[in-house]
This record gives sequence, structure tokens and C-alpha cells, in this order.
Amino acid sequence: MATSTVSIGTALPASGPAVVAYAAGDLRIDDVPLAAPAPDEAVIEVAYGGICGSDLHYWLHGAAGESILKAPLVLGHEISGTVVRAAADGGGPAAGTAVAVHPATPAPGAARFPADRPNLSPGCTYLGSAARYPHTDGAFSRYVNLPVRMLRPLPDGIDLRTAALIEPASVAWHAVARAGNVAGKTVLVIGSGPIGALAIAVLKRAGAGRIVAVDMHAKPLEIASAVGADEVLAAGGAEAIAAVEADVVIESSGSHHGLASAIQGAARGGTVVMVGLLPTGPQPVPISLAITRELELLGSFRFNNEIDQVIEALADGTLFVDPVVTHEFPLARGLEAFEVARNSAESGKVLLDFSPAREG
Repeated sequence: MATSTVSIGTALPASGPAVVAYAAGDLRIDDVPLAAPAPDEAVIEVAYGGICGSDLHYWLHGAAGESILKAPLVLGHEISGTVVRAAADGGGPAAGTAVAVHPATPAPGAARFPADRPNLSPGCTYLGSAARYPHTDGAFSRYVNLPVRMLRPLPDGIDLRTAALIEPASVAWHAVARAGNVAGKTVLVIGSGPIGALAIAVLKRAGAGRIVAVDMHAKPLEIASAVGADEVLAAGGAEAIAAVEADVVIESSGSHHGLASAIQGAARGGTVVMVGLLPTGPQPVPISLAITRELELLGSFRFNNEIDQVIEALADGTLFVDPVVTHEFPLARGLEAFEVARNSAESGKVLLDFSPAREG
């Protein structure tokens, strides 16, 4: 487990290494300055960071959906670390506290949104996002200043490595919660990458009666079985998928082929939760089947306070996520880590270890 390398009370360095996307195909490990923290910000020494699909999109395409790079962007929002300097205003955790991070900053906007769903606020920003300009830098940096409202102290039982999965597990928890009570139900999960696998772990904890996982590749299906799937199916098996007749389907592939399979695999009157983010624009899916079967199609976007439930479940051992992590690289090999993460046939969640002891 990575540990803090800065003694509490000592001077912080003026800069540190970070993963920065400049444009499509241009990813660098740069030395970036550490600005003076605002009064409500703590300085975090990052321990681990999980590479997300959005990070890959910024690297590969210079954009994640409609969020287009207009300037260099520090990537990363799935992180854990240790407070090395507490907030000057006295709020938040003390120096030396191990923390996970909720990377969202909800904000008021012109459009209306439900008050209990701040993830839908139109002014919301997210660490490592080019949705707005100036961009919101992420936390794939050895040191980062973060507002204390983002920080979640880690209880005993969660190490910093496991804590890097808290953010994506919260995305999966939110998606499962959108479906309502899944106890005893048949659930089909389309796409068994990290979010799909974490959804399976959440479903298992929630008492789903039968969990069927689908993917194009053997490795994700192996991970799916390890975290709780009862059956696995190849993505090309249309008849077998349709025969599942699931009460609930979690679509986490982020492709129109996956959404089509989700609709075809749902039972009449069933629910399809769409957590995989499809490309913008029209999508060719059998929507008439959703109509005639009276399916409920539900979007799922990020998460709200589910992060606190995830932390509790990891701490008490009722949420088992260990097999989701397949690779770990020191920051100095960050470009190699991104190459591995893009290969969904061979990897699950790929972690960066920001500890200086792991350099080289």
C-alpha cells in the first residue's frame, strides 16, 4: 500500500508529476506546479488513481463525448490519497487522514433539476473534465488541492489501493439503485468492463437472484464470474441473450449494439438501466421492441451520496471488488498503463501508483 512521503508540517514541493492530455494521441507525464490551496482546500498526496474510459477518450480522441480539449488537461478522477496539509479554515479531515474523493461540484444552472439529484445540475463540474472552459483539471498528480467537501475519510478496513475503486463503484451503485429493488430478480449485465463488473458486485450484495454477464472477451467474463455473476454469455449470442428474459438489465457497454442486446434480453415489463455512455447523435436500436414490451428505459449518470454507502459496504466486507483490478503501474510508466487500459480484452481496472518509491 502506498504511504505518504511528505512529513506532516514540512514544506510542500513547488511542483509534482502529473498525467496531462494535450490533444488526441498526445499524453505526457509533466511536472506541474502546486498552487497555493484556497482556505477550504486540503493538500492531498495521491496514492492511487484508476484509469477511466473518459481518460482514455481524452487521450485517444481529444474529447470525451461533447467535451473537447481546448487546452492541456490533467486527467483523473478515480483517486485515493492522504491529507498532507489540512484546510486553513479548519474544516475537513486532519493531516494524515487517508481519503477517497467525490469528484463532482454541483452548481446551480438555468435549467431545473430535482433537488435530491445534484448529479443532474447543469452547472456541475467534474475533476478531469473538458466540459467547460477553462477546463477542470483532474487529480492524476502526485499532489493536488481539493475542497474538503470532496473528501471522504477512509474507515479501518479499506486500504488506499482498494479506495481507488470507490468512485467507479459509486457509479455502479447508482445504476443499480436506479432499477429499484433487485432482490431475487434475474439481472442481465451487458458489458463486463470495470463498471459492469462493479455493477455485478453491487447486484450480488443486493441479493439479485440470478446474474448473467455478457461481454465480447474472455477476460472481462472471468472477472464477472469472480465478483458474482452466475452465468456468462458471449456478446454475439443473440438468441442466448434474448432467452435470459431479465427483469432488470444494466447496459454498461456504451455501444448501440449493447443497448440493442439489453432491449432484446429484457423480459416484458422489464427495466433497462443505461449507464454506458453512448456517442452523441442518433443510435440504431430496436426501440419498437421496447415499446411493445413496455420496457422502462432509465438513464444513469455519475452518482450522488451513494459514495458513502459504497465506503460502508467496502469497510464491512459486504462488497467484494478485488478481482476488478488487473494491473498496476508506477506513475513513471503511466503511458504504458494507458496502453494496457485501452485493451479491454486483456485488462480490467488499471491503477496508477503515484508513490515515488514505485518510480522507474
